[in-house]
Amino acid sequence: MDVGNIPAVASALAAKETSDSVNIAMLKKALDTQATAAVGILQALPLPANPNIGRNVNTVA
Repeated sequence: MDVGNIPAVASALAAKETSDSVNIAMLKKALDTQATAAVGILQALPLPANPNIGRNVNTVA
């Protein structure tokens, strides 16, 4: 077993963990941005003039 590579492996692992943490933080930021945009779009939808429209289904044939 070559113990000379241990520092290089440890350094690569630390860099990978840092990279993963940054990627997760960026993903969370992107999801928050998308959620904010979706809420804005839903709030921009106009409400019907009569709130009872579309609430009942006529099932009499």
